Amino acid sequence: MTDWWQQHFPNGRQTLTIPDASGRKVAIAYGEAGSGQPLVLLHGIGSWSYNWRHSIQPLSAHFRIICIDAKGYGFSETPPLPEVIGHQVIELFRVIQSLCDSPVMIAAESLGALTALALTQSYPDQVDRLVVINAPVFPQQLPSSSMRSLSALPLPLVEWVDQNQLVRPFNPIVQSMTRLIRREVVLDASQIADEDIYWLTYPYLHIPGTLTQFAADLQLAAQEIDRFHRKQPNLIQTIQDNLPKVTCPTLVLWSDHDRWFPIENGRLLHSRLPNSRFEIVPNCGHVASSGNPEVVNAAIIKHCQSAASP
Repeated sequence: MTDWWQQHFPNGRQTLTIPDASGRKVAIAYGEAGSGQPLVLLHGIGSWSYNWRHSIQPLSAHFRIICIDAKGYGFSETPPLPEVIGHQVIELFRVIQSLCDSPVMIAAESLGALTALALTQSYPDQVDRLVVINAPVFPQQLPSSSMRSLSALPLPLVEWVDQNQLVRPFNPIVQSMTRLIRREVVLDASQIADEDIYWLTYPYLHIPGTLTQFAADLQLAAQEIDRFHRKQPNLIQTIQDNLPKVTCPTLVLWSDHDRWFPIENGRLLHSRLPNSRFEIVPNCGHVASSGNPEVVNAAIIKHCQSAASP
């Protein structure tokens, strides 16, 4: 197939080397399009920049779009284990520092949105405006049975399977499973195209380290959720407690048919953010960037071009 990065970005896929949260040098993949104030696009856990495929062209007509593959996902490098909780926040900060001289706007969905909220709490001067979509700020558990199953596997086993590329011969099975999982995050299963399945599974089948990073992040997330319920120190509670510190204009977008995180979570998040607006994305599942991109793109453009009010 045609190189996805070349299709969507004038300079194709670019790379930036940063120290990760543990001080290890990692190459981060990203693409840029457009000009003006930077708007950083962040994907959710297990995915990569491909999730924003319907947004890059419309948004780049108004802003300098920077689409990032988080460490270990898509075409970004995966360092060896172990991993540390909250690494995404530190690494996003270092990417922004390296690529942008002025405060950025951020549009992020799912775990990317949680990362963006935590970043804004820790580095408020770095973020000018914020759009968070279906953010897992109030989780009860990992949202899918497949995630819970993967998080329970021993990481050394996952890493061995991953590094030896033992998944690749089972390509048809992996793609079939991905199609089934995808049904959980879209409203209309007919939206799941063969090309989507090809690109969503590509890193897991062809880039060693992706499966390991996914499993490691899921395991850390499951542990944090368990600590949260046990009322032990955890990052989730810290982010919840610090929501009033997110004072930049913020748009909370929530899908009306999100099977993973109910719409009440979106309203609760909006109530905790002092300078936020709340909008519903209609006829849409959890992955809103591809489920209803016209509404999402229009909302992002409107919010980032005009001052938000509480």
